[in-house]
Order: sequence, then structure tokens, then C-alpha cells
Amino acid sequence: MKIGFIGLGNMGGPMAANLAKAGHEVTGFDTAEVSIEGVTMAPTAADAAKGNAVVITMLPNGKILRAVAEEIHPAMDEGAVHLDCSTVDVDSARAVAEAAQAAGLSALDAPVSGGIAGAAGGTLTFMVGGDEAGFATAKELFDIMGQKAVHCGPSGNGQAAKICNNMILGATMIVTCEAFALADKLGLDRQAMFDVVSTSSGYSWSMNAYCPAPGVGPQSPSDNDYKPGFAADLMLKDLRLAMQAAETADADTTLGKAAMQLYEQFVEKEDGAGKDFSAMLPRLEKRGHS
Repeated sequence: MKIGFIGLGNMGGPMAANLAKAGHEVTGFDTAEVSIEGVTMAPTAADAAKGNAVVITMLPNGKILRAVAEEIHPAMDEGAVHLDCSTVDVDSARAVAEAAQAAGLSALDAPVSGGIAGAAGGTLTFMVGGDEAGFATAKELFDIMGQKAVHCGPSGNGQAAKICNNMILGATMIVTCEAFALADKLGLDRQAMFDVVSTSSGYSWSMNAYCPAPGVGPQSPSDNDYKPGFAADLMLKDLRLAMQAAETADADTTLGKAAMQLYEQFVEKEDGAGKDFSAMLPRLEKRGHS
């Protein structure tokens, strides 16, 4: 299949490389000078979009996505699929889908979970909104870039699933870190804490798969000085998107808002920028009752 790929950063680069390794003809574009094995670079986003059955975008935010969509949609062949894997606000995803449909294109919003390691290893999970025909066309690409793709319904629902998932993740990571910090002050060994909670009613992905305490549980960023697998900055971005959606939908998200405020404090006023989102634990270790 002929594929265009726009946005070849830490996530997009490995995803495009995996498609090329699988034998697909991939043309790429990025505003930075990058070189991806197997990917032919184009001078503009529009050039990367021309003549391809699927054009994938992996971009930082909704404003940039809208601008890129305006550039690439006129260049794409009628019936082609615009597959956006960015994490953006629901309104932008739906606006881009409407623009694609008006141009005779199919549109999918398919944000991912799995981080940089998942992108490199081809083990991402895709949460997909959009039409059935587009999903069927992209299915073989999802199978190369990831381990699972869930069709969540019409356009925007992929983004809705992503921000709801990450609102849960942000809140559970915070309370997992709080529990370890409390256990420390109560004299409870961290390994004993993990052994109990990971097999009891308090188990969660944050505890069992991504434990924020170094030397406990499976290997995680906490064992690498909290170098990011999923940066605190990105968690803050996703929590803000969730709160923006909650305001639009008139939904009560009290714990989600509290999680956002804690990550705002950590990233913007403390030393959390550039660290993994699980670095909330060393932050809490230093703090007393509030």
C-alpha cells in the first residue's frame, strides 16, 4: 500500500519505520530534518499526501492538525483515508473529519496508547473513530503498528476514548504514588506493598505494569531515573483535553480536575517537566500532610 506519513517525531518516526519494514511504500514529511529508514522524504506535507491510499498524521495539537488538514486534503486522491493518530481535542477531530468528508475522503481519528516503546515495538493500542470503510482500509496498518485497534464509533470517539482512558490513568497514578509515599511513612516495605496490592482489590495498570517505585514490579521508567516512557507534560496535555471536553459536555469530573491541577503544579511550577508521569512518587516522598 502507498502511505503518506506526516509528523515523524518520537512516535511517528518508529511507526512509519515499521510500516516501511513491512513492505509498504511510505512517503514522509516533518518540519524538522529527519531520516527514517525505508521512508522517502517529501519537501512538503502536500507532496507527502499525493497519490497515497492512506495519509497518516501524528501531530502535537488540534491547531496544527487543522492547518495540516487544510494543506493535504486538496492534494489527496478521492476516496483516500486521512488517518490521524494525534491526541487532540474532540472538536478538532470532528472538524477535520467533516472537512475530509467534504473533500471526498474518509477520515479516522485514531489516537494511540503505548508510548515510545509501543511505537518502536509495534505494540500500540489504537482507539478509532470514523467510518467503517476507512477502518477496514486501515486495519492492516493497525496490525503492523500495534497489537489492538478498537473501533469506537463515529468521528471524534477515538479522541473521546483516549482522553477518558488517560483521565483514569492520571488519577490512578497519583493515588498509587500517594499510597507508596504513605506506606514509606508507615514503615511498610515497598515490595510487601506491591505484593499485596498487585494481587488485591487495589491492583491497577499503574501498580502492576508501570509501578512508580524503583526496583519493584516489572521494569518501568522508575528504574531509569524516571526518564519518560510517557512524559508528565503529555499527561498534563491529555488531562487538559479531558477537562475541556468535560466542560463542553457538562460532565462532573472532580477527580480528573484534581489530577490535572496536580500535574500542572508538578510540570509548570516544580521540576516535573521532561520526567515520566510516574515521577509524582519522588515528589510526594518529600511532602507532608496537606
